[in-house]
Formats: sequence, structure tokens, C-alpha cells
Amino acid sequence: MSKEKKEIILIGAGGHCQSVIDVIEHLGDYRIAGLVGMPEETGQKVLGYSVIGSDNDLGRLIKEYADFHIALGFIRSPQRRIDIWNWLTEHKANMPALISPLSYVSIHAVVGAGTIIMHHALVNASATIGNNVIVNTKALIEHDAFVGDHSHIATAAIINGGVRVGSGSFVGSGAVTRQGSEIPDGSFIKANSTVK
Repeated sequence: MSKEKKEIILIGAGGHCQSVIDVIEHLGDYRIAGLVGMPEETGQKVLGYSVIGSDNDLGRLIKEYADFHIALGFIRSPQRRIDIWNWLTEHKANMPALISPLSYVSIHAVVGAGTIIMHHALVNASATIGNNVIVNTKALIEHDAFVGDHSHIATAAIINGGVRVGSGSFVGSGAVTRQGSEIPDGSFIKANSTVK
């Protein structure tokens, strides 16, 4: 007998949301009840899931649903993701970590609430990842690394052992961090760069 799936609302209806949907479908633990997008996106579908409202409808949706995930991408600034996180936290929403079954996360790692670990990412032993973080496809978070809240580790980026990534930071695709590096809060690391 299969267990009943929990319903979850995704906030965001763009390209990143499509990747989130794919992770959730592979997980099989949740049923996507709908997406929250821009007002003009209401009624549209993303990979077969309906945009059931905009930010103006969050007050209603928080009364109807318990589980939410922020499915907005983060390239230049995390502020929109942070604002939504703070609102959902104030309204006591549940924001589960979503970990793709195609990824590897050590049992000795810590993954915060609302964080998503995408397909083929690897999170090694004693790594700590904060809340509302995106660890994108094929990213590597090595042993003893720390990734602060609201950060985005982009596709195939390498966070080496003992690296500390400050809150609200973006580490671009293919970037490599030298072991033990300190990346300040709010940093923007360009794609394919090396952080010494």
C-alpha cells in the first residue's frame, strides 16, 4: 500500500521551477498542488502544473496548504527569495528540504529547511548547508564546507573542503573554490572563476 503524498505549493513559475518540479517528481513524496507566479501567468501551466495565483494569493494559500517551496531562481540578488522566506516563516509554513534521489548527500551532512539539492549534486561528510539554498545540478560541496542561508551554488560549481560561503552568495557555474577559502556574505562569484 503506497503512502499518501503531501501537497506542496511552489512559489515561482519560471525555468528554475521546471527543475524543481523534476526533483519533486523523482522524489515521489509530494503532490504539486499548484504554482504561484506573476499575475499574468495565472491560469498557465508549467510541465502540466497550473499557476493557481500570484503573490496576492499567498494569504489565502497559507490557510489551505502547509508545505511550500521557493522555486524562484537566484542570479544577481537573493532578495526576492529572502523576502518570501521571511514571509513564509512568519506565517509558520513548512518548508521541507528537497533532495533529489539522483544526488548523493552524506548521512553526516546537514541540510537546512527549504533547501534543494538537485540531480547529481554531491554533498560530502560534515558539510553544512543552510536554509533556502539552491545546490544546483552536478555541484560539489566537499567535507567540512559551509554554505550560508539563501545562497545559490550553480551547476557544476566546486566548493572544496573547509570553504565557508557567506549567506546570500552566488557561486557561478563551474567556479572552483580553493580549500579553506572564505567567501563573504552577499558575494557574486562569476562562472568558471577560481576563488583563492
